[in-house]
Amino acid sequence: MKHDVKKTVRYAALQALERIQKGGAYSNLLLNEEIRKEQLSGKDSRLLTELVYGTVSRRLLLEFYLQPFIAKAKKVDIWVKLLLELSLYQLYYLDRIPDHAILNEAVEIAKVRGNNGISKFVNGVLRNVKRQGLPDLANISDPIKRLATQISLPTWLTKKLTEEIGFHQTKQLGNSLFSPSKISLRVDTRKLSREEALASLTDEKIEAVKSTVSEYGIIAEKGFIGKSYLFKEGLLTIQDETSMLVAPALQIEKYHQVLDACAAPGGKTTHIASFLAASENGQVTALDIHQQKVRLIEENADRMHVEDVVKTKKMDARNISASFAPETFDRILVDAPCSGLGLMRRKPDIKYVKKPEDLLQLASIQSEILESVAPTLKPSGILVYSTCTILSEENQQVIAQFLQKHTEFELVEVPVNKQLEKSLNNKMLTIYPHQYDTDGFFISCLRKKR
Repeated sequence: MKHDVKKTVRYAALQALERIQKGGAYSNLLLNEEIRKEQLSGKDSRLLTELVYGTVSRRLLLEFYLQPFIAKAKKVDIWVKLLLELSLYQLYYLDRIPDHAILNEAVEIAKVRGNNGISKFVNGVLRNVKRQGLPDLANISDPIKRLATQISLPTWLTKKLTEEIGFHQTKQLGNSLFSPSKISLRVDTRKLSREEALASLTDEKIEAVKSTVSEYGIIAEKGFIGKSYLFKEGLLTIQDETSMLVAPALQIEKYHQVLDACAAPGGKTTHIASFLAASENGQVTALDIHQQKVRLIEENADRMHVEDVVKTKKMDARNISASFAPETFDRILVDAPCSGLGLMRRKPDIKYVKKPEDLLQLASIQSEILESVAPTLKPSGILVYSTCTILSEENQQVIAQFLQKHTEFELVEVPVNKQLEKSLNNKMLTIYPHQYDTDGFFISCLRKKR
């Protein structure tokens, strides 16, 4: 009896690719939803993730490879083009699946989703690709355009990165985005050491190692961390290694009043809270503009057992100075809304939807937030500005503009371990995704002089 092609992982992958192409959802959220909905096994979940992430992350390269083979076709529907790109990804980047199986499945999907004519077209295109081979990237004469195609980054973004970090580093960065993101977790070191956490996970047949980026982090390499005792008890929380550098940068004392101006979903809030003590009146006030995200912060605080020092409030961070008295806080974190281009490994579709004009619009919002929080910081207090993006428009340029207007603030060096010192430049920390196989991230520390 013939299998139902609509129930196959590759059919699910095609549907996911369509939704992503239409802008229906970010790939990471959509995949989680699809896996839950279809109740996929661990093996099928991993294959679906690999197919979707692999195809999306190489979209521009796959389009270049495919173009000569469909150029003469009068019209190719989007779903057919996506099916061909999905098939090319499997043919050239996955070595576990036989070529004939990939071609047969693609033809079957085309027949079920479309008709016999489309299935013949798909079959013909894929067989021509196998017979003639892929076109040569050397045919692209412009070096930036060629690099952009090779690493599948938009030309404007490739050009900007080469201007900021050079051609070779940009190539390394782009290629690193094709490798899967790691699952990193923060250990609540108030309750147990990283060594104890690793030993406990080993007992549950979960393989993990220490992070070299953060002294609070571990990297899960094998096993389902969500079912572990430590995770269920709130002694571990999923957080990227670079994100774990933010709370220590604030240099918090137990009695401090801390403001987390853009706090959802609460990973950094709960880390901040772990340095505070309710017995010494320490507190972090966590804000977000959306009520459902405020609830998410509260849920995370409860799960991590820090609700006694976390106070939440629904508020636009641009209105902070109107709601809090001057010199209220000892420490302020502005983890600003940004383009998220440091997250391209875990959200590969983000690189195709962001535009240069987005950076200017975001920089304006970021500056407004800094202006709003500045008066509420006490003298000698520290303001940390961070983003999960890697371009200077949202990072160094925003800080330079702020310092020019606010002479009462000075830039102080971000405290980091020895390994990260090479990522410091002019006292600010910029981590690019290829350097430590993490998210890209930016952190700066400003001290109020008076």
